Amino acid sequence: MLSDDLRGMWYIMLKDLRAYYLKPPNVSWGILFPFAFVLAFVIRDPGNLEGLVPGLLALTLLFGTSSMEAIVITFERRIGALERLLLAPLRLPALLAGKLLGGMVFGLVTTLVVLIVALAVFGASGVNWPLLIPGLILSAAAFSALGVLVSVSVKEVFEAQTLANAFRFPMMFLGGVFVPVASLPLGLQIVARALPLTYAVEVLRAAVEGGWSVSTSLDLIILAGFAAVLFGLSVRVLARRVA
Repeated sequence: MLSDDLRGMWYIMLKDLRAYYLKPPNVSWGILFPFAFVLAFVIRDPGNLEGLVPGLLALTLLFGTSSMEAIVITFERRIGALERLLLAPLRLPALLAGKLLGGMVFGLVTTLVVLIVALAVFGASGVNWPLLIPGLILSAAAFSALGVLVSVSVKEVFEAQTLANAFRFPMMFLGGVFVPVASLPLGLQIVARALPLTYAVEVLRAAVEGGWSVSTSLDLIILAGFAAVLFGLSVRVLARRVA
């Protein structure tokens, strides 16, 4: 029943937040790790600090949503906790949706901290909030769905971490965080357009700069598509593994 699914999603999300996400080391790492990468580029070229804010927000979302998300399901399969959840009156998509929501909430919380700091430094007068809010939510959904797919695709925690980094680090350098996608060679531009981080950075940059265009609306649609496709693949992979 739908009510059972919704209730199950809610409690799975709360369980994961309490058990895995909302721990001081995870919170601090989720915030400081993207700052460390941005700081490295600031030291190299300190000319445009404000221009790095959209990339910093996108990186914080990426690592905040996917880091623990990529290992939670793998870990619970190893200790048998996931099998106990599968015995509940809950459909598999709802179970994974609860897992996805946990990663989304954690990523949004850590990104909110970064956003508050950025707005305190640079001001909030030009921010397009009707674009920023759905941009953050859809980006978090896409990145969290990527973490879920990684987690259901492997058997060991170290494999999940390795596979997640194999996606995240190329995205970090190709997704427009530090270097505009348009300045990349054509082959790398094509690769960048296959990465969700590219669209997250574009949406957040437009929102921070106060703009909105047809291409920005398309970016939102593409992010929603990434979230739906990655989540659908996750359901199919896990269904085969537990069958």
